[in-house]
Amino acid sequence: MAEMSDSNLDKPTIIQQAIASCCGAIITSLFVTPLDVIKTRLQAQTNPFSKGKCFVYSNGLMDHICVCENGDSKAWYKKPGHFKGTLDAFVKIIQIEGIKSLWSGLPPTLIMALPTTVIYFTCYDQLSEALKSRLGKDDEHIPVLAGSLSRFGSVTVVSPLELIRTRMQYRSLSYNQLYTCITSKVATDGWFSLWRGWSSTVLRDVPFSAIYWYNYERFKKKMCKEVGAHEPTFLIAFTSGAASGSIAAVITLPFDVVKTHRQTQLWESETLKSKLLRDCTSTWAAMRKIVAKNGITGLFAGIIPRLFKVAPACAIMISTYEYGKSFFSHLNEKMNQRP
Repeated sequence: MAEMSDSNLDKPTIIQQAIASCCGAIITSLFVTPLDVIKTRLQAQTNPFSKGKCFVYSNGLMDHICVCENGDSKAWYKKPGHFKGTLDAFVKIIQIEGIKSLWSGLPPTLIMALPTTVIYFTCYDQLSEALKSRLGKDDEHIPVLAGSLSRFGSVTVVSPLELIRTRMQYRSLSYNQLYTCITSKVATDGWFSLWRGWSSTVLRDVPFSAIYWYNYERFKKKMCKEVGAHEPTFLIAFTSGAASGSIAAVITLPFDVVKTHRQTQLWESETLKSKLLRDCTSTWAAMRKIVAKNGITGLFAGIIPRLFKVAPACAIMISTYEYGKSFFSHLNEKMNQRP
């Protein structure tokens, strides 16, 4: 019993879990953002962005809807350049604009991604521990329940902030103007208007998290058993994260397609004052519209780019997070052994 309480004392605290997830989020963003910067630049070259048009930008942790502010070429995604492909864009951006350009647009999106990731991962661990004490340590439902609830919570908290971020980016509002804009929106459409686009995000992210954590915990347990490790090594966490992220990405792809479709339409209808959303009010209506236009394959569009983004992002995030927790566990153990 004393041994058990000692091992509980060695476990990372909630603050240490938050620090580990924050470090993981920054490292993930630094590795994954260049891929999306190049994708956006190639996209802008093929179909130039006009005022009010939207594009999806990812820092590896979250997808953000970015609305083009103006018609000039000052914005990072409108810089001139003729690229023949991904590798050519990578080389030319570094040569002409400098290596910093590969992380264009990262700071404003990190402001949203860091709190989301900290809430998500910390809540997952806290909920897992609480559920283990009630359902038993080896219950297979724990990762599904903890993953779903923690993702639902983080999406609900950050959804209005993401809406505010997008509005500020498009209209360049001061904080006073933003406050006026939000209060008038709430007065007209009610508080729930701040969660527009929330349902399509939840429908993608909650099933993704349930599938991801269920598979991750299974793969991790199997691999640890095979190598005789008590806790996951960096490589075990990395491999398990990549595999479980890929499975979840493929299964939830139709919801990802619908989410992107709905959110870009939502913002283009707001900024261009068009009536695009009148015939597409729900996620299911958007899904039916995509199937009617492009067939069932339309719901699985962009599977390769999604896998190239999700697999490394999941692998880097979970392996750095597990490494951070392991570091704090050993640190706590040393501190507790001191007389």
